Amino acid sequence: MSTDDKSTQSTDAKAYRPEGIEDAFLTSDEKPDPKQAVAPSLGWRGLARFMWRQLTSMRVALMLLMLLAIAAVPGSLFPQRSQDPAAVEQYLVDNPTLGEWLDRFSFFAVYASPWFAAIYILLFISLVGCILPRIKAHWHDLKSAPPRTPRIFKRFPAQAARTVESGSAQDVAQRAAERLRGPIKFLPLFRTTVGEEKPGVWTVSAERGYLKETGNLIFHVALVGILLSFGAGQLLEYRGQSIVVEGRGFANAQVAYDSFEHGAWFTEDSMAPFTMTLDKFESVFRANDSAAQDFTATVTLTEKNGESRQEDIKVNHPAKQDGAKIYLMGNGHAPTITVRDENGDVTFSGSVPFLAEDDQYTSKGVVKVPDVVSGEQIGLVGYLLPTADFENGGMRSIYPEALNPFLVLDMYEGDLGLDSGIPQNVYRLDTDAMTKVTGTMENPDPLIIGLGQTVDLPNGRGTVEFSEIPRFAAFDLRYDPTLGWLLGSSLAALGGLAISLFTPRRRVWVRATQSGDQVEVALAGLARGDDSGLQGEVDRVAAIFDSHLDLTDQEKLNKKLSRREI
Repeated sequence: MSTDDKSTQSTDAKAYRPEGIEDAFLTSDEKPDPKQAVAPSLGWRGLARFMWRQLTSMRVALMLLMLLAIAAVPGSLFPQRSQDPAAVEQYLVDNPTLGEWLDRFSFFAVYASPWFAAIYILLFISLVGCILPRIKAHWHDLKSAPPRTPRIFKRFPAQAARTVESGSAQDVAQRAAERLRGPIKFLPLFRTTVGEEKPGVWTVSAERGYLKETGNLIFHVALVGILLSFGAGQLLEYRGQSIVVEGRGFANAQVAYDSFEHGAWFTEDSMAPFTMTLDKFESVFRANDSAAQDFTATVTLTEKNGESRQEDIKVNHPAKQDGAKIYLMGNGHAPTITVRDENGDVTFSGSVPFLAEDDQYTSKGVVKVPDVVSGEQIGLVGYLLPTADFENGGMRSIYPEALNPFLVLDMYEGDLGLDSGIPQNVYRLDTDAMTKVTGTMENPDPLIIGLGQTVDLPNGRGTVEFSEIPRFAAFDLRYDPTLGWLLGSSLAALGGLAISLFTPRRRVWVRATQSGDQVEVALAGLARGDDSGLQGEVDRVAAIFDSHLDLTDQEKLNKKLSRREI
């Protein structure tokens, strides 16, 4: 080698510096100038990779799950527009300053708010990004062989040793592997590998507990299924509430319900065409304390093709029709009231539902009479007493059934506000533009009407008649095509969590060493975490070597002994 080649090689060797070397080992000429040192740039790709790894980590997924639960709390503290718009408007009137800010940040529509949707979507992405790599790694573990047998067993928490008087080391290892695998071939307790470590020495490596990770993955996949089912249900579902008097019914159409809610992807075509008629409503109350015992609504469901069937709807026992469930939510009395004007012409006639306010079914209702021939419109508001008691100057109901029904009504005159175009609650009377007629100096007493009676209205405005008292039932129809998926996902999550919690992760090794005619057997076991059953697992395998009998004979003997003990 020439001198020039040596100098060049020396220069290259001096210039070469392994990546990551400490600056402390560099010469003063090689050390970088701190003033000129520039930190490496992460770049947008590195930043995106870092953010993705943080988002798909399990701790972030748990934080988002907790944040989602916290974000749902305002939905139960504040009235929601989708459920009770009247309560929201009342809250805004009572709390104008706070209500305005709450409304601005969608606290009255929590589950449709952008911030709730953002948490929901981030949680979904985090779970999916966390689960997919774990599924890949778990699949790789399932295909891989158990870990090889360690050389030294003394350091393991569970150990056992046996001496087999006859047989070969290979036969002993095979017997141990069969015991570890268990009696069911297609569903082994342990995954085993039998091999010859060196001449005269055979080993068994066994591992169980893969179901623990499988159950964990099932739980997380089911959690994603719950999120998807819940989200799709909120988009596709619809709910309708209707109050039906005996002998009447309703059709499954949006305009036929008293109140109606639906998701963003709802269409009229998703409503199956059918009708329901309330044939009879029966209630059972306890005589001594008026406690409710049973409610039964007998209904007739008629499909589009004309086929009909009769069903009984009870509390928590809904009727099912075309994927929808019809629940019985409430009941009460609907007295039939007829109002005539001064000329004897009928201006109002119908069964009016009165809503119960106590356990004795003291019920409040409103009668609006807009079609008057002369004078101002009439409004009647008051109470129905199913079993009236007027003793001691009081007016109250003492039993829920209509044994002695009376109406106690106050009369108003004026403008009912029906022509303003603003929707009104049919169970409330807006008296802002009306004048009270009863309860005044001229007419101090309210109108008290018994069943089958007719009384005169004040100021010669006509008469009011109380002719019948049928029952009514309040029904809630809900259609959600994702309920089955939601139930299945919930059960899968519960099953996966149970498998994950109660499946032990264990490894067992067996080494059989040939020593003349004898075989020395050493066993060891290792568990992930504390496992009180690990030593018993090792002893169960070692028990097959406690006698000279083979595995089949030993099992037969154990069965005979167990029968004798019984």
